[in-house]
Amino acid sequence: MPTPAPTTVRIVAYSQWAGELEPAAAYLARLPEYDYAGRLPAGADDRLRRMARLDCDWHGECVRCFAEMPAPKGLVMAPAWTLGVKGFAALAEQAVSKPAEEAWWLVFMGQQPTHVGASLGPLCAFLRKHGVRIAYYAFDEASREMACFPALAPHLDVFLHDEFPLGPAAAKLRPDCLTLHRSWVANVRPFEVPFNDTPERKILFLGSQLGLTPHRQRQIDFLTKTFKDRFVASHDHSVSVGGRAALNRYIAGLCPEGRKFATPAMARAHTDRPFWCGCMGLVPVSENSAQGGRLDDLAKEGLIRRYAHGDLAALRAAAEAALEATEAERRRIYEHFNRKETVGPVLSAMLAQVLART
Repeated sequence: MPTPAPTTVRIVAYSQWAGELEPAAAYLARLPEYDYAGRLPAGADDRLRRMARLDCDWHGECVRCFAEMPAPKGLVMAPAWTLGVKGFAALAEQAVSKPAEEAWWLVFMGQQPTHVGASLGPLCAFLRKHGVRIAYYAFDEASREMACFPALAPHLDVFLHDEFPLGPAAAKLRPDCLTLHRSWVANVRPFEVPFNDTPERKILFLGSQLGLTPHRQRQIDFLTKTFKDRFVASHDHSVSVGGRAALNRYIAGLCPEGRKFATPAMARAHTDRPFWCGCMGLVPVSENSAQGGRLDDLAKEGLIRRYAHGDLAALRAAAEAALEATEAERRRIYEHFNRKETVGPVLSAMLAQVLART
């Protein structure tokens, strides 16, 4: 008799900050008080500890987005699990007796697969043999070119990628692997942050200690002089997950791209910040880094404001346009990014396509 089609989907979300296999809800409930000191090198200073906390929370929010994604059409979601490297033995054991009515999906992102080491290929082969499908969200060149990608690629059922057209990585995938060019999307639950009808007409620079280069400082100095108290600069490594919602007080967000311009790859790269700015109702303003062309497409649709690298006059024009955006323009941006540019619904739609083949 043919194997019955699954009626339930269970997500197993990997996080380098997790440990043993456990319910995602339990992991997320514990995360605010998570003691990550053992993961840091001896003598770590306050700055490194803060960066670790920000990274831990950012990846935790990714787990939350995967765990709370909408169910693929016609299916229901079983409670999600999460795990770190220590949890793979338990997952393999559980997979042997996986219920036939459940479709299990192991989800990786970024450079997470490197943590598994030399056992990555055999582990993935074993899991797929026992009916566990594998999805991978690779949002930058470093992810596509990590040394372990050839071991992972043949086992992928879903591959979200930033490069368009997909280059050498495509040759390593199975012909039936479903691929989608999405580049960055936001690790935000759709419509989690309410739309602010009356934001302050200020532009927030979403900076980073990794990118406060002379080029960036020149922009900050220019914007400070040009917009005075209508310009607010943040130089922290990132914005905490808990603090992101408060950013909807501003009407626009300047999102640094090509953060160092030290290599051709970085000069083309962009980040997730324009995407979660849009989800919070800010008008994203971005440099013209163009990996895969996604930001160009969004700019053509009027969903972000763009300016050429190093062009201060263009930067001023883009910022002015963002500061003067109408409520209707901002609502259109807010609706688009929450409906189309968050990782949960994007991945759910891909899982549905794969499962519809069975």
